Amino acid sequence: MTLQEITSSAHNFEECMKCTVCTAYCPVVPVNPRYPGPKQAGPDGERLRLKHPYFFDEALKYCLNCKRCEVACPSGVKVADIIQSARLKYSRSKPKLRDRILASTDLMGSLASPFAPVVNPVLGLGVTKSVMDGLMGIDKRRTFPKYASKTFEAWFRKNAKAAQPAFQRSVAYFHGCYVNYNFPDLGKDFVRVMNALGYGVRLLDKEQCCGVAMISNGMASAARKHASHNEKVLAKAASEGLKILTTSSTCTFTMRDEYGELLGIDTASYRDSLLMATRFIFSLVDSGTATLVFKPDYKARIAYHTPCHLEKLGWGVFSTSLLKMIPGVEFTMLGSNCCGIAGTYGFKKENYEASQAIGKPLFDEIRAVAPDFVACDCETCKWQIEMSAGIPVKNPVSILAEALDLEKTAQANR
Repeated sequence: MTLQEITSSAHNFEECMKCTVCTAYCPVVPVNPRYPGPKQAGPDGERLRLKHPYFFDEALKYCLNCKRCEVACPSGVKVADIIQSARLKYSRSKPKLRDRILASTDLMGSLASPFAPVVNPVLGLGVTKSVMDGLMGIDKRRTFPKYASKTFEAWFRKNAKAAQPAFQRSVAYFHGCYVNYNFPDLGKDFVRVMNALGYGVRLLDKEQCCGVAMISNGMASAARKHASHNEKVLAKAASEGLKILTTSSTCTFTMRDEYGELLGIDTASYRDSLLMATRFIFSLVDSGTATLVFKPDYKARIAYHTPCHLEKLGWGVFSTSLLKMIPGVEFTMLGSNCCGIAGTYGFKKENYEASQAIGKPLFDEIRAVAPDFVACDCETCKWQIEMSAGIPVKNPVSILAEALDLEKTAQANR
């Protein structure tokens, strides 16, 4: 290994001081003996891989890319990025048909939504699950998210778009695949809350899936194509002075950080403009720029789960602070645990047992707290918690939409 190779490392692996704290915090190591752990898979392995690709270990596929190793690292080594970059560069395992289907969220959503009344029941049938388990390796115990019959974009064009130019201030909204194809109600709640705060909402021009599932399934070329498209779309909105808000922690993290670290896409044109909606709303309230007026009779026992990628961003405090502002809320902060699903990871037959074992401490804590519902900023965490803990999960933006007196809030912000 040359000095130039060491000093030019994009993910600073030579800063690793071999303390193994990353391995201690890794949720995969205790449940899957086939995974070598982040220290060995990351910095240690990179030294060998730079000498020869022969040293790449396909067991790196068991990494969740949850980033908990990076949060824990005292030296700031981008351990998970080292692992994911190695997978994209060196893996000889090609994505299976299953992997391509799970990662093609825009395509599958556009095909399924028009036939949602048929698709949803069929996906829930035991025989369908057994067939997918046997032929594709999608575990039959996994519950699929339901598709909406009408996309969020279609609802917005028909019911909300015409009213948005009336607002003097505007924000752009990256809604993502989940809101568009699976749960438009979250997007509707976002529009209602932003309008009540005095902001019009603009949708981005032909946004595409953030590509996180493509990255995790080794589809680097497709992910880079999506990222390049979104970079242009996001840069255009940022150049117009718009804040670009999201309601998904993973979409946000992927577009802010993973595009640059893993795909080589320059994000400088929009990175500082791309924010979680809860961070933006909190900043308005905290600065006195906006006022929230809550319903006096709203009551709820809420437990908050911090998604791993939001913990990496360090932005969970904005969601929790907003929830604590609601007078009728009994708030519980759940412990820092990974739910185990990691997007498409927990759908795969070979990962299902590990996925559930990783999430068990979280599921047990939720059941012990017994809240009315869990608050969470990640859609895949929602799927995992609802399936495995049996407790409803709501996005903080939807909770605000329920708890606010929207009419009085709108009056206060005129």
